Amino acid sequence: MKAVIQRVSRCEVVVDGNVTGSIGDGLLILLGVENGDTEKEAEKLSSKIAGLRIFTDENDKMNLALADIGGGVLVVSNFTLCANCRKGRRPNFEAAARPETAEPLYEYFCQCMHENGIAQVEKGVFGADMKVSLLNDGPVTLVIDTKELA
Repeated sequence: MKAVIQRVSRCEVVVDGNVTGSIGDGLLILLGVENGDTEKEAEKLSSKIAGLRIFTDENDKMNLALADIGGGVLVVSNFTLCANCRKGRRPNFEAAARPETAEPLYEYFCQCMHENGIAQVEKGVFGADMKVSLLNDGPVTLVIDTKELA
Protein backbone atom coordinates (compact mmCIF):
# COMPACT_ATOMS: atom_id res chain seq x y z
CA MET A 1 0.00 0.00 0.00
CA LYS A 2 1.20 3.47 -0.80
CA ALA A 3 0.04 6.78 0.59
CA VAL A 4 0.75 10.39 -0.15
CA ILE A 5 -0.10 12.40 2.95
CA GLN A 6 -0.57 16.15 2.90
CA ARG A 7 -1.10 18.27 5.99
CA VAL A 8 -4.00 20.59 5.20
CA SER A 9 -5.91 23.50 6.67
CA ARG A 10 -8.89 22.32 4.66
CA CYS A 11 -9.73 20.04 1.76
CA GLU A 12 -12.68 18.54 -0.02
CA VAL A 13 -13.50 16.05 -2.74
CA VAL A 14 -16.27 16.58 -5.28
CA VAL A 15 -17.90 13.91 -7.46
CA ASP A 16 -20.42 14.89 -10.13
CA GLY A 17 -20.75 18.35 -8.60
CA ASN A 18 -21.46 17.02 -5.08
CA VAL A 19 -19.10 17.29 -2.10
CA THR A 20 -18.58 13.73 -0.87
CA GLY A 21 -16.07 14.54 1.86
CA SER A 22 -14.46 17.56 3.46
CA ILE A 23 -12.32 18.37 6.50
CA GLY A 24 -10.68 21.33 8.17
CA ASP A 25 -7.30 20.86 9.85
CA GLY A 26 -5.93 17.39 9.25
CA LEU A 27 -4.59 15.15 6.51
CA LEU A 28 -5.46 14.46 2.92
CA ILE A 29 -4.48 10.83 2.25
CA LEU A 30 -4.17 9.63 -1.33
CA LEU A 31 -4.21 5.83 -1.03
CA GLY A 32 -2.96 3.31 -3.57
CA VAL A 33 -3.64 -0.41 -3.05
CA GLU A 34 -1.21 -2.78 -4.75
CA ASN A 35 -1.40 -6.44 -5.73
CA GLY A 36 -0.60 -8.56 -2.69
CA ASP A 37 -1.77 -5.99 -0.14
CA THR A 38 -3.84 -7.36 2.74
CA GLU A 39 -5.57 -6.07 5.85
CA LYS A 40 -2.16 -6.26 7.55
CA GLU A 41 -0.86 -3.45 5.32
CA ALA A 42 -3.97 -1.35 5.97
CA GLU A 43 -3.55 -1.78 9.73
CA LYS A 44 0.16 -0.96 9.64
CA LEU A 45 -0.27 2.09 7.42
CA SER A 46 -3.23 3.53 9.33
CA SER A 47 -1.39 3.13 12.62
CA LYS A 48 1.70 4.84 11.22
CA ILE A 49 -0.29 7.77 9.81
CA ALA A 50 -2.40 8.24 12.95
CA GLY A 51 0.76 8.43 15.05
CA LEU A 52 2.82 10.74 12.84
CA ARG A 53 3.87 13.82 14.78
CA ILE A 54 3.67 16.33 11.94
CA PHE A 55 1.51 19.06 13.48
CA THR A 56 3.10 21.99 15.25
CA ASP A 57 2.92 22.63 18.98
CA GLU A 58 2.95 25.98 20.79
CA ASN A 59 6.71 26.24 20.07
CA ASP A 60 6.19 25.72 16.33
CA LYS A 61 7.83 22.26 16.50
CA MET A 62 6.35 19.20 14.80
CA ASN A 63 5.41 17.35 17.99
CA LEU A 64 1.69 16.69 17.67
CA ALA A 65 -0.20 13.83 16.04
CA LEU A 66 -3.58 14.00 14.34
CA ALA A 67 -5.58 13.09 17.45
CA ASP A 68 -3.68 15.70 19.49
CA ILE A 69 -5.11 18.48 17.33
CA GLY A 70 -8.53 16.86 16.89
CA GLY A 71 -7.92 16.73 13.13
CA GLY A 72 -9.69 14.72 10.50
CA VAL A 73 -8.64 12.79 7.43
CA LEU A 74 -9.95 12.77 3.91
CA VAL A 75 -9.03 9.47 2.25
CA VAL A 76 -9.08 9.38 -1.56
CA SER A 77 -8.46 6.17 -3.50
CA ASN A 78 -5.73 6.69 -6.09
CA PHE A 79 -4.59 3.69 -8.15
CA THR A 80 -2.13 5.89 -10.09
CA LEU A 81 0.17 5.81 -7.03
CA CYS A 82 0.93 2.23 -8.06
CA ALA A 83 2.23 3.28 -11.48
CA ASN A 84 5.49 1.96 -12.87
CA CYS A 85 7.17 4.72 -14.89
CA ARG A 86 10.56 3.05 -15.41
CA LYS A 87 10.16 2.31 -19.12
CA GLY A 88 8.73 4.49 -21.84
CA ARG A 89 6.45 7.44 -21.33
CA ARG A 90 3.18 5.71 -20.58
CA PRO A 91 2.77 4.54 -16.96
CA ASN A 92 2.12 0.85 -16.37
CA PHE A 93 -0.55 0.15 -13.74
CA GLU A 94 -0.13 -3.63 -13.46
CA ALA A 95 0.92 -3.32 -9.80
CA ALA A 96 -2.42 -1.76 -8.85
CA ALA A 97 -4.86 -4.14 -7.20
CA ARG A 98 -8.06 -4.89 -9.10
CA PRO A 99 -11.11 -2.96 -7.85
CA GLU A 100 -12.70 -6.06 -6.28
CA THR A 101 -9.62 -6.33 -4.04
CA ALA A 102 -8.71 -2.67 -3.69
CA GLU A 103 -12.11 -1.29 -2.67
CA PRO A 104 -12.59 -3.51 0.41
CA LEU A 105 -9.01 -2.71 1.51
CA TYR A 106 -9.64 1.01 1.00
CA GLU A 107 -12.77 0.75 3.17
CA TYR A 108 -10.88 -1.30 5.76
CA PHE A 109 -8.11 1.31 5.87
CA CYS A 110 -10.72 3.98 6.61
CA GLN A 111 -12.18 1.81 9.37
CA CYS A 112 -8.68 1.35 10.82
CA MET A 113 -8.19 5.13 10.93
CA HIS A 114 -11.31 5.30 13.16
CA GLU A 115 -9.92 2.47 15.30
CA ASN A 116 -6.67 4.42 15.66
CA GLY A 117 -8.53 7.27 17.34
CA ILE A 118 -9.40 9.51 14.39
CA ALA A 119 -12.98 10.66 14.87
CA GLN A 120 -13.52 12.32 11.49
CA VAL A 121 -12.75 10.06 8.53
CA GLU A 122 -14.15 11.41 5.28
CA LYS A 123 -13.90 9.68 1.91
CA GLY A 124 -14.03 10.17 -1.80
CA VAL A 125 -15.94 7.73 -4.01
CA PHE A 126 -13.91 4.67 -4.96
CA GLY A 127 -13.24 4.51 -8.69
CA ALA A 128 -14.97 7.81 -9.46
CA ASP A 129 -13.58 10.81 -11.31
CA MET A 130 -12.93 13.09 -8.33
CA LYS A 131 -12.00 16.73 -8.03
CA VAL A 132 -9.86 17.30 -4.95
CA SER A 133 -9.14 20.77 -3.64
CA LEU A 134 -6.94 21.57 -0.69
CA LEU A 135 -5.11 24.25 1.18
CA ASN A 136 -1.77 22.61 1.96
CA ASP A 137 -0.38 23.59 5.36
CA GLY A 138 3.38 24.04 5.44
CA PRO A 139 3.56 22.50 2.92
CA VAL A 140 4.04 19.16 4.63
CA THR A 141 3.84 16.22 2.22
CA LEU A 142 4.99 12.67 2.96
CA VAL A 143 5.07 9.46 0.94
CA ILE A 144 4.75 6.14 2.77
CA ASP A 145 5.05 2.69 1.24
CA THR A 146 4.20 -0.23 3.52
CA LYS A 147 7.02 -2.23 1.89
CA GLU A 148 9.44 0.20 3.54
CA LEU A 149 7.91 0.16 7.06
CA ALA A 150 9.64 -1.73 9.83
